Amino acid sequence: MYKLEKATEHDIDICWDIISDGRSFQREQGFVQWSDEYPTYDMICEDIRIEKGYVLKVDGNIAAYMLIDFDGEPAYNKINGKWNSDEKYAVIHRIAISGKFRNQGLASISFSLVEELCRQNGVQYLRCDTDEQNKRMQHVLKKNGYSFCGEIDYDGNGKIAFDKLII
Repeated sequence: MYKLEKATEHDIDICWDIISDGRSFQREQGFVQWSDEYPTYDMICEDIRIEKGYVLKVDGNIAAYMLIDFDGEPAYNKINGKWNSDEKYAVIHRIAISGKFRNQGLASISFSLVEELCRQNGVQYLRCDTDEQNKRMQHVLKKNGYSFCGEIDYDGNGKIAFDKLII
């Protein structure tokens, strides 16, 4: 059984381990999207403190971590390209699947559960970004109905931007 829920302070170390594992996995694939400076342990703590950090549980075990923000993303205000909508949106950042649960289709399950959470919150539009080198995430986004919209600048780094209208 799959469940998306807000992370708690008791989950912080597990969430941090998943982020650290994701950072290592990126490097194994030959790129660095998450540097040693981003994301930090303190960022994950803050995500959870402000109730924007979420976990995907599989049969009660934490398998993934992500930030879901219903307040938008200032970096998305300027895009070299075009978003498909101007309506209120949610943002997905820092999504990572634990190495123990990789290759089980959990990224797609996570995106599906995020869409359901958005519907429950009256939001029918999602945006996210990734690095040009992160081909795996680009594949997952396209597979789950996200459209390429252009490029944004996120803290001085160019990112490719995607969005999806939830039907």
